[in-house]
Amino acid sequence: MTISTAVLVLEDGTRFVGRRYGAAGRTLGEAVFATGMSGYQETLTDPSYAGQIVVMTAPHIGITGMNDVDPESRRIWVEGFVVRDPARIVSNHRATRSLDDDLESNGVVGISGIDTRALTRRIREGGALRAGIFSGADAELSADEQLSIVRDSAVMTGRNLSADVSVSTTRVAPAVGESIGTLAVIDLGIKESTVRHLAERGFDVHVMPQSTTVDELLAIEPVAVFYSNGPGDPAASEAHVELLRAVLRAGLPFFGICFGNQLLGRALGFGTFKLPYGHRGINQPVLDKETGRIEITAHNHGFAVDAPVEGIVDSPAGFGRVEVSHVGLNDQVVEGLRALDIPAFSVQYHPEAAAGPHDSTYLFDRFRDLVVAQTQKGDA
Repeated sequence: MTISTAVLVLEDGTRFVGRRYGAAGRTLGEAVFATGMSGYQETLTDPSYAGQIVVMTAPHIGITGMNDVDPESRRIWVEGFVVRDPARIVSNHRATRSLDDDLESNGVVGISGIDTRALTRRIREGGALRAGIFSGADAELSADEQLSIVRDSAVMTGRNLSADVSVSTTRVAPAVGESIGTLAVIDLGIKESTVRHLAERGFDVHVMPQSTTVDELLAIEPVAVFYSNGPGDPAASEAHVELLRAVLRAGLPFFGICFGNQLLGRALGFGTFKLPYGHRGINQPVLDKETGRIEITAHNHGFAVDAPVEGIVDSPAGFGRVEVSHVGLNDQVVEGLRALDIPAFSVQYHPEAAAGPHDSTYLFDRFRDLVVAQTQKGDA
């Protein structure tokens, strides 16, 4: 093989031979795909993609380059990056460098020049598959050696990745305009667009480490608590579940997104499970059962809450009545929870819309209204 050759190997033995893209070497992760025609910078810097090799389904990626305005976090988090036709030039007035430059400087091993449509179909048919990208000297390994390395790699089930992506010390984003109080955000892999949405609703946003204790959280006297998106298996995050149960018992309003939805489900006493295919992309239809409105939403999750999608049920953990508020229309998977006797709700998808459609940003307003109403009730 030539120095520019790269190979992508799936755990089922499927192989794609292409060209090196980004850094040379080897990388391992769960293969997932992203359907956006734009927004690749937001995808690359979304901490939820930690542990994953991302396949872009749009064939031409990189024309808008990279900049210092659009990142969703402090670095690129994907384990590997797969594109069909990388842009040969950067053509956007906001760009300060190329995508290839950022991949290489961040040590992200990638591959280009393969049939990403065929790869996406294979992922859809085979479910969640481990994968490896091999380039440079690693491309010279035999097919059997490469496949063995992939099959020996870690699976996503049982992995706790929160400590890898969370802040180590608290940072504060002040409210835009008049403040309605301090919001404690447990950073499990939060995106900057989420912080902006919350600050724009009047919260003084305290982004706190995932290791935050109950005493540390209550010490900042929050008016509410938020759990962010993030990577990993919710069943491996029992400490976050116990912290959330303490928040719910204290009567603090709560909102969770993505991983935060799964953790609310577990805090309420429901189980979670690994989806056979996962939900990826920015065009997933979701039904808001309260309004009957269908939203087109952005998803990236491989786990889901195991709760009845019809009717009102009692929380197995003793937090009163609970209902599934949002349902994915492709497979009837739980996409949102609402507690009826305590001020708590969550959604599985990404209303911050980075990248993605803006159908669901109203949820940040709903959270603000919930907090204001709860505050007024306490003052009465």
